[in-house]
Amino acid sequence: MPETPSWRLEHSYARLPPLFFTEVEPTAVKEPRLVIFNHALAEELGLPEEDAAVYAGNALPPGARPLAQAYAGHQYAHFTGLGDGRAILLGEQITPDGGRFDIQLKGAGPTPYSRRGDGRAALGPMLREYLISEAMEALGIPTTRCLAVVTTGETVWRQEGALPGAVLTRVAASHIRTGTFEWAAAHRDVAALHALAEHTRQRHYPEVENDAVALFEAIAENQAGLIANWMLVGFIHGVMNTDNMALSGETIDYGPCAFMDAYHPDTVFSSIDRHGRYAYGSQPQIAQWNLARLAEAMLPLFHEDEKQAVEIANGLIPKFEERFKHHWLMGMRAKLGIFTREEEDAVLIQDLLDEMQETGADFTNIFAALTTSRHEPTEWHARWQQRLARQGGTPRQQSILMRSANPAFIPRNHKVEEALTAAQAGNMRPFHALLAVITNPWDHDRDLPEYSRPGTPPGYRTFCGT
Repeated sequence: MPETPSWRLEHSYARLPPLFFTEVEPTAVKEPRLVIFNHALAEELGLPEEDAAVYAGNALPPGARPLAQAYAGHQYAHFTGLGDGRAILLGEQITPDGGRFDIQLKGAGPTPYSRRGDGRAALGPMLREYLISEAMEALGIPTTRCLAVVTTGETVWRQEGALPGAVLTRVAASHIRTGTFEWAAAHRDVAALHALAEHTRQRHYPEVENDAVALFEAIAENQAGLIANWMLVGFIHGVMNTDNMALSGETIDYGPCAFMDAYHPDTVFSSIDRHGRYAYGSQPQIAQWNLARLAEAMLPLFHEDEKQAVEIANGLIPKFEERFKHHWLMGMRAKLGIFTREEEDAVLIQDLLDEMQETGADFTNIFAALTTSRHEPTEWHARWQQRLARQGGTPRQQSILMRSANPAFIPRNHKVEEALTAAQAGNMRPFHALLAVITNPWDHDRDLPEYSRPGTPPGYRTFCGT
């Protein structure tokens, strides 16, 4: 018989030195009401479908030990102390198959790290995180996920004015970040660094030997694969600060994120990224920069002699570029139905991207058209067909590969905004309709022009939601 759904919370993070957290309870809200609940995820986690009070923080589940995590971060290249200013970790749910996942309430009230903030969240950004993270999950991209969104019956005040308040329940492999290591390094606490490194290894990389260099390389490999996956579907994170680099290799923090319509490497949608630091095409370089900050924090773990530790770090960081190129090239080959390797593949791919940039072609729809043979013949297409002919195989094999690599549907920015606007007005129907489409992204046989047509408004901007 299947196990009865129940809370089975453990607290391995709370066994780290007190430097890394402060125990704090959620602040109760006025009128919690469940807006959306992820039934499939609850089943995977082995969790009961509790009432809204639990997911608002008004009641604690059995075994909870709430705490706010401490960490630092380089935000737009500037170092600062941070921490969970509006998020509270309830514990780590042990799933029926033995997995371990953080259960965190986001928007659950102020903590010692709130920095004069109210500790609350608005409904729109929380529903955005739910929507985009579920799309990423369906696309096969490692991501944190959302279990529930609850409205609070209270108002939060942001630049846009008065907004309905909400609490989101986030599920993550963990919330350990590059910034967590930076926090310990800033305090010059080598013992805490060692404890954090071992905790990270045991939680995410148990196959790696107890060696800081091997741990760093495993993290770098995960990051290379993650960023390549983003790029392959036109995803722009929008705020790749070091506190938003999860060492589990999951995508975390869906604030000013968006998907690109017309292909251009300089595409930016974040309202606060005025200089394009986190533009679509800059994401691999920023990931490498973030890894350099992680290496700096880990120097005392690489070698007790600082000079030798720096030499080790300087040898590790440049490897990221080749790691990323490997994942990206493999993914781009799959998008074109190529399952063998030739030296000129990179040129063929770049020529297509250059042609797309010159014509303003939609990134997703071009690859969908190639997948379903609805493309216009050009000189590039002739070269592509010659490349496919050289590798052998059957058209069916190529089609299967392309259909698994090229989504027919992504969360189009204008559809996301329509769904969030309606939801904040009390109408969840557009939200659920969009969710149903983007959680089945590979179905090229559906004719849904409303959801596949690009329509990002000119000057479109996204916001961090804090």
